[in-house]
Amino acid sequence: MIVCVLLPRLELVVACGDRQALLADPVALAPEPGKVQNVGEVSARAEVLGVRAGMRLGEALARCPQLVLVPPDPAGVAEQWEGVIARLESVGAAVQSERPGQACFDATGLRRLHGGSLEGILAAVRAALRRPARLGVAPTRFCALAAAQRARPRRAEVVGGPFADALARGWRPGAGHAPRATARATAVAAAYLAPLPVVLLSARPATAALVEPLERLGVRTLGELAALPRGKVADRFGPPGLIAHALARGQDEPLRPRAPGERLREALELPESASGLQLEQALGMLVDRLLARRERRGRTLRAVVLAARLVEGGTWRERVVFRQALADPDRMRLAIAPKLALLPAPADAVSLAVERFGPPASDQRPLVDEPAALRDARLREAVRQVRAVAGPEAALRVLTVDPDSRVPERRAILSPFEPGEPG
Repeated sequence: MIVCVLLPRLELVVACGDRQALLADPVALAPEPGKVQNVGEVSARAEVLGVRAGMRLGEALARCPQLVLVPPDPAGVAEQWEGVIARLESVGAAVQSERPGQACFDATGLRRLHGGSLEGILAAVRAALRRPARLGVAPTRFCALAAAQRARPRRAEVVGGPFADALARGWRPGAGHAPRATARATAVAAAYLAPLPVVLLSARPATAALVEPLERLGVRTLGELAALPRGKVADRFGPPGLIAHALARGQDEPLRPRAPGERLREALELPESASGLQLEQALGMLVDRLLARRERRGRTLRAVVLAARLVEGGTWRERVVFRQALADPDRMRLAIAPKLALLPAPADAVSLAVERFGPPASDQRPLVDEPAALRDARLREAVRQVRAVAGPEAALRVLTVDPDSRVPERRAILSPFEPGEPG
């Protein structure tokens, strides 16, 4: 059985911060600078007045002129949500999270740790979260999310009744009964989803764009979508339509939980609002501090997150994935520095965090002469890095054509350099 933990409007709550009284008024997250001008999460009062998350800013203000826009805080949301996932992992859950405020895990393997019952698992989850959350339990991830959206804050929504209880107690079908048990779970999920609106498909990035065309075509519920022929849905909507059709019929992909990892973070308060060269110098200090941390234990870095607190309010966050795991500070600065140009406003604080580690750094120069193959490989990598930064003509070689010519331009020409060529 899949358990879904849902924290409604997490991004809006974090953005409001100490101004929680704003949530009683029509409030929405302002569009992020430089991105599509759509509002983010909205309060319950704004929903009553016709404002929806993802709506165009102009349409939202036309429907609700008194709408209050709050600057988004993606860095604060990421930090708080990471703490929530860490607390879920502390009870033994292998968590998969597609977006902040929504996490799923398989509860079957946790029964012996928490009293042997589903109620014990849910009680441990509530105690670990230390905050109100909606819990849904169902045979599939999508069905569990639908159950969590309908659940009460202090009471979990369990789909399946006795069948769910049997699975939570660790019941396993025999070899001959496994297909029937799988069909039973699919039928239970499909029956629960049938009366629910198709707007639930907006929870999946792959199917979010199908909600509006389905409603225009008169398909209001997931049961109506499941009743349509699969081939016709594929002809009209393509691969996203097949995914939505499978979800409506109670079928879903298995969980892909993340691997728990260690996170390192370095932050720097700027004495005054900085931009340009000052930010590049601050970035260099953060890279040096991060690589000097003892907790790194000689490992390379595969992905980092650059964040900043803006002077005008709100935060900015950008993820950087290196083409190969590295621990060279110069190459790290070369890869991260262009992201500073995306800052929408001057910043008064910057931070750099490790999102994923790579293997230990073992690319050491030998004490004896290197073989030619190793030198060529290292040279090819250097040429590739230079061309990625400065263009395809950044690395050239001098090719002698007519050394006896009196015209200097005829003696030699420039040609693209390829490691391993003679000369």
